[in-house]
Amino acid sequence: MGNICRSPVVEAVVRTRFARAGFDIAVDSAGTEDYHIGARPDSRSLASARARGYDASAHRARQVMHGDFEQFDALLMMDRVNHNALRVRFSNEQMRRVHLFLSYADVAQPAEVPDPYYGHTTDFERVIDLAELGADGLIAKFAR
Repeated sequence: MGNICRSPVVEAVVRTRFARAGFDIAVDSAGTEDYHIGARPDSRSLASARARGYDASAHRARQVMHGDFEQFDALLMMDRVNHNALRVRFSNEQMRRVHLFLSYADVAQPAEVPDPYYGHTTDFERVIDLAELGADGLIAKFAR
């Protein structure tokens, strides 16, 4: 939503795992809302990512823009709330590029990455677990 918790961590995880797999694929993250533009990631997100070997410290929050649909082949949402927020702002043609991130993961539940903002350390750690599953699913898809 605000691009300071889940998506910067998922971006760091995916970017790192893509690099390790030898993929040169552009990865970025953005929020559906504008209330944190320019802000650094939440300190709890940074700490949990760092503890698992991922660096999200260079990230600055931004909002999804029309240009993202030109620059990227797909926009991957963390949950249906964010997916629906984009549906209001963008055309049906653009929305064909929008998918749930975990739709690429080999996981039955959850189909969404939960927002850890009001949660505890374990909620931030769960985001990393799910980010790794989603990243690995994307790598498997691209490796075919």
